[in-house]
Amino acid sequence: MSGDTARTTPNPWQFIRYCAGARLPDSMRDWVRDDLTGKGAARRMMVRVAVPAVLVLAPFWLIPTTLVVHLSMTLPILIPFVYFSHALNKVWRRHMLSVHGLDPDLVDELARKRDAHIHQAYIERYGPRPED
Repeated sequence: MSGDTARTTPNPWQFIRYCAGARLPDSMRDWVRDDLTGKGAARRMMVRVAVPAVLVLAPFWLIPTTLVVHLSMTLPILIPFVYFSHALNKVWRRHMLSVHGLDPDLVDELARKRDAHIHQAYIERYGPRPED
């Protein structure tokens, strides 16, 4: 079992538990940080919400009926899943960062790097922002 503590990426069972909100060992903090703040993090989180929803709704497509009825049975359930996974994406990623003992503000790290030149141009033009 000592090999498990040195792992830096989760095994399949740990990954499934992680997707459901479980905490990974501290040796995987770098992986968690990259997963929750790296490129494509929002997309990954939305897929992790959509996959269980699709699995739950898939049996509806086994009922013999028309395409319109299939769509009317599944889309009213699937659309809110996708909508709320997008709306609560940043909230969930902040929560998961804090669960793993990381700074929740890391969620905005890519946006801060992307927009750094805008902030620098503002400072050069108007001076530093006053502290509140």
